[in-house]
Amino acid sequence: MAGARVAEQAVGELLALSGRALPLLRAWVSRDPACGVARALLTLATGDRLGDAVLKEQLVIAHRDALAAGEREASLAYAVFLHTHRQYRLTADHLVGHFARWPADEMAGLMVGAFSACGDPAYRTQGDDLVERQAATAGPDNWPWTAWLAATRAEQGRVREAHGLAERALALHPRSGVAAHALAHAEHELGTGPGAIGFLDQWLSADPQAVQTRHLNWHAALQSIACGDFSDARRRADTALARTDVGMRAATNWRLLLAGQEPAGRSDPAQVRELLAAPGGMAEIFHTFNLALALAVEAATDDLHALARTADADDRTDYREVLAPVVRALAEVTAGRPRAAVGLLTALGEQAERIGGVRVEREIIQDTLARALADAGEPARAAGLLRHRTTTRHHHTYENLLLAPHPLVTTAVSS
Repeated sequence: MAGARVAEQAVGELLALSGRALPLLRAWVSRDPACGVARALLTLATGDRLGDAVLKEQLVIAHRDALAAGEREASLAYAVFLHTHRQYRLTADHLVGHFARWPADEMAGLMVGAFSACGDPAYRTQGDDLVERQAATAGPDNWPWTAWLAATRAEQGRVREAHGLAERALALHPRSGVAAHALAHAEHELGTGPGAIGFLDQWLSADPQAVQTRHLNWHAALQSIACGDFSDARRRADTALARTDVGMRAATNWRLLLAGQEPAGRSDPAQVRELLAAPGGMAEIFHTFNLALALAVEAATDDLHALARTADADDRTDYREVLAPVVRALAEVTAGRPRAAVGLLTALGEQAERIGGVRVEREIIQDTLARALADAGEPARAAGLLRHRTTTRHHHTYENLLLAPHPLVTTAVSS
């Protein structure tokens, strides 16, 4: 019975993205080393930190033991194998079949992010539809599926619905990390400012080791920027984000710079160049875009032009058609040529969504266009671009500053 309780607690904490999940998963594997699902879930939670050899070894053992337990267990272990190897299309395809046989399986729900990670709009739509069906099957009192549906609605721009679903999931299970994250996305769209910050700080204080601690602090920093508390945004970037959180740091700093504010601690341009040059450094378009933002913060114009040329020569269509013009636009902004940036980003239009990431993250491209329009002497166009934000967000000091004339606070670096 004690072993069953450990297993139940471990799964619950993992679904909640709790900092208590790893110790419980390890305890579960220790108590029942022949449980393939336990080993698979532990590997899912730690896969990013394991070397290829160890990862493969653990998953081979997990799948072997899961096969002995039953078809569902084996299917779960195989999904974990695909997901931890970043085979997101194969993961998504496998999950479709898995949910057809075992509807609303919460453990499999941990991997529904594979559909959006594919970077294919058709897969994203398929994933949204799947989450809707599983949530309907599970019912409104199932907090994991209610939370996943809240996250889906937030990404679809159905903000009020997302907000309500996230609050319902949190009422059912106050420690749901997925629901807290979905609420942060919805409240970003609403510009709730101090209200969102207060909730996130209170939620994080109960579990400082929660999986999303740094990411939720980043959301709080964005809310601080929204309401003009730039010192708090800088403090969070410098204290809550690690040196390795290059993307979140760059996204915070670029927003501060666009609003005419001093950035937080900067990235090392040499580190960014090393990341780009490393094996897999340009494997994912959104990761590459974040590294480009880090270079933009440093006003590394030459590096940005070089990266744009590399993207232009890439075999992948999204890199050539979307990443290259976005990176080139960042270079033009850092070089003080806003009108050129306007031309590049305006021509791109809604195709910018192909850069990857989620709505909150992609919004920074629109921010850059608004800043460039304002600097190019077209404040009316800039205001029109942001009207949906300034008229619906409670706090929008940031958007107001994007429309105000001011120089970028940058220091050029040599390539």
